[in-house]
Parts: sequence; C-alpha cells; structure tokens
Amino acid sequence: MALPSIVPYSMPSETELPANKAAWIPDPNRAALLIHDMQQYFVDAFQTGKSPMVELLANIKKLRARCTELGIPVIFSAQPGGQSPDQRGLLQDFWGAGINDGPYQKEFVSELVPKEEDIVVTKWRYSAFQKTNLLDILRERGRDQLIVCGIYAHIGCLMTSCEAFMQDVQPFLIADAVADFSADKHRMALTYAAERCAVTTTTERVLDALNRTGNSTVLEEERNANAEGVDLVTQQSIRDTVARLLQEEPSEIGDHDNLVMQWGLDSIRIMSLVEQWRRSGIAVSFVELAEQPTVECWRELLSAKQNHSNPNHDFTPNYDYF
Repeated sequence: MALPSIVPYSMPSETELPANKAAWIPDPNRAALLIHDMQQYFVDAFQTGKSPMVELLANIKKLRARCTELGIPVIFSAQPGGQSPDQRGLLQDFWGAGINDGPYQKEFVSELVPKEEDIVVTKWRYSAFQKTNLLDILRERGRDQLIVCGIYAHIGCLMTSCEAFMQDVQPFLIADAVADFSADKHRMALTYAAERCAVTTTTERVLDALNRTGNSTVLEEERNANAEGVDLVTQQSIRDTVARLLQEEPSEIGDHDNLVMQWGLDSIRIMSLVEQWRRSGIAVSFVELAEQPTVECWRELLSAKQNHSNPNHDFTPNYDYF
C-alpha cells in the first residue's frame, strides 16, 4: 500500500488542456494560493531532475513569489507523521500508515519551505478543507478564489478543488504546477476539474492575469482617467480581455471576427465581460454585447457608454442566449 514509484512523464502543455466551462479569472484581491502536500514523503516518489518534478517545482516557485509580492495569502497543506489508526481512519485501508514520525518525510522540499508570513494547515484527508480551518482562513481574509498547485493532482488537489467549488470558492487547478502518478491520471484530474468544478489553466496564464490586475497604481490611474472622461476602451484592451477568457493569443483575434461563431465565446463568458465592464462603470448589457460580437463593435458600444453608465442599474442575465 506504499506510494508507487512514478515513471517520468511530460508536463501537459497549454494546447493539451481540456476546455473550461467556467470563465473565472484570478484576482489578487480575491485569491489565495494553496501549495498542496509538497513534503518529502510525496515528492520522493518522483525521479529527481526529471519531468514532471522539474517543471512542478519551478512553476510553484513562480506562483509563490508573485503571490507574495501581491500580498496574496500563501497557504501550505501538510500531513502529520506518525498518525494513529484512529487519526488515519479509512486512509489506512488504501495507503497504509502514511508518513512516519521521523523529521525527513514530514519536511517540505527545500525549494518550498514556508516563510514566516505563510500559513500552514495540518491536513488529515484528501481535501485540504476536511478537518481543517482552511475555509475560515479564506473567509477571514475575504478570499473566494483558490489557486491550487502541488501533488497529487487526481487525489488531494482535485478533491480540494471540488470542495472549494461546493463552498462557493472559485478553484483554479494549475495544470503545469500539479503532478501525479502518471500522465493519464494527471489528464483525468484536469478533465474532471474543467468539466465539473474548476478552471484548469497554466502558470503563465495565472501570472499574466495577476500581473494585469495586480498593479493597484495602474488601476487607480485608470479609474481617475475614466472619471475625467478619458477614453480607456480601445480595440487592444477589448482584444486582450477576450483573449484571456478564451485562452488565446490576442494577436490572433481580428477586429471584425465574430467572437461567438469564429472563436466560441459563449453566454457565460459574455456575462463575465458584462460584469467586469459594469464594475468599471460601463453599464453595458448582455444583449448589447451578444447582438454584435466583434471587437470593433464592442469598442464603439463601450466608448459611447463609458461616460453615461450607471453601474448599479439592474439587469437580468440571459444565460440561455446561446
């Protein structure tokens, strides 16, 4: 019942990711980062210096560094060693006694040792929410998004993502910052998450989203400019926003492309655009965006509304439009 010895496999690339149903975007004011079970006991099942461990460590370090810079809470989960049969519960029947009581197996890998400001949650079951105060930690800090990375993808990372979803916390399962027993199990975890409970994405996509929304000075300048009547709605800004939702390169999207027919922009993603622009003070409706779904038409529409929009105006979303 010991952990298997894991044969090296390639970390999935962006082109291999499953299609997401949700269109959530990581927000540094809403997100927390969970580094899941990066302890020697679990990491030692992988071959040092080979994929997917090389990419896993590098990408988690990138996420952790940027989240720290932006003031995003960094949370580590860790299983205790030397658990009694009562503490171990049904896990005993599947995985045996687990981590021993010696210092080595319990330690975090040297590349990812928690800092003084980080939070460590003692974890007893697959999900980091079970028998812990993780949900309280998130609520106390006003966080309703959880960026999940670590091991193992199809066990603890997936179960934690599922439970986050069921607690109305938006989970992001980072495809190239989790690792698993095999490429097949890794893929299965990503597919299940994307279809049922989370957004699956890449490290670079998350960093890009955090970088775009994490500079409070830039956001304040944009708000001030908007108050002064400066036109902030450009073709490029709209294209960038749409590209993030579709996980496409902005340069590929033409000004007159039909974003619904040619790019598969669905009603859920259009609603997320409505909400985003309304928060910026532009009272656009779902129907208005859906009627002429091109970058150029939206630029004209948003520019016309920019200085006359009431962000508190009620609207009824039509999620069945497409």
